[in-house]
Amino acid sequence: MSADLVAASTHGNLDEQIGQLMQCKPLSEPEVRSLCEKAKEILMEESNVQPVKSPVTICGDIHGQFHDLAELFRIGGKCPDTNYLFMGDYVDRGYYSVETVTLLVALKVRYPQRITILRGNHESRQITQVYGFYDECLRKYGNANVWKTFTDLFDYFPLTALVESEIFCLHGGLSPSIETLDNIRNFDRVQEVPHEGPMCDLLWSDPDDRCGWGISPRGAGYTFGQDISEQFNHTNNLKLIARAHQLVMEGYNWAHEQKVVTIFSAPNYCYRCGNMASILEVDDCREHTFIQFEPAPRRGEPDITRRTPDYFL
Repeated sequence: MSADLVAASTHGNLDEQIGQLMQCKPLSEPEVRSLCEKAKEILMEESNVQPVKSPVTICGDIHGQFHDLAELFRIGGKCPDTNYLFMGDYVDRGYYSVETVTLLVALKVRYPQRITILRGNHESRQITQVYGFYDECLRKYGNANVWKTFTDLFDYFPLTALVESEIFCLHGGLSPSIETLDNIRNFDRVQEVPHEGPMCDLLWSDPDDRCGWGISPRGAGYTFGQDISEQFNHTNNLKLIARAHQLVMEGYNWAHEQKVVTIFSAPNYCYRCGNMASILEVDDCREHTFIQFEPAPRRGEPDITRRTPDYFL
């Protein structure tokens, strides 16, 4: 069989799998294993600071809310018609982590130049054993093999991305151990997320109203003030830091005099927070547009009231 026919056959098979996943139906265990092997080959070639061209649509946390991911694609445009950059936290908390992460990995394998998937703090063996993905894999597959396959793959996800050399995208935030993007390019990311240090900070830190570095209430990473963001952006010739990691009620939130933006793409987070979600479209001219969206209607599930106070979480 010629190389073209092999590629066409592979694409056809992948397209079938993507179609199945779009209906929220998981793949079989052997299909997941094969898919993740292909994804690993693609991801291991990507940088710790993966370059991305505009136009691109930047997305925040999804957390297993599959129907809301489908709504995101409905509103933002299908992949590959729209280029996407996801900033981590695909799994845990929602009911459909398996289908969500499998779909995103399948799209990465099918359209490697059209979608970038970064690592979040939940793309970790330790966190997924506590917050739901491990238990969901056991429930849906009867064993932990799929969980192990995915958590091994998570080690290869890029940590950050750089859109047109001016928008720095990552899950969490900055680190006192990192002054330049080259510092990030130079470390070995293929490991479980450490409990401390620069790699941990990129996935765990949060912007804060207070200047300087602070101890994070999360128990990992740091808080960082506007002075830190301004210095980092100046040193690295950046216009903006885009990150996810925090629930924001309008789906996006500016900080540090528009030097930092938080994007959160899981509407009505945990099916009870009543928040909007958003995505950030960056066009050819590098202009920014936020698109907000509400939860997708769920067949067979009771309607959940939108504004429940978030102090119950």
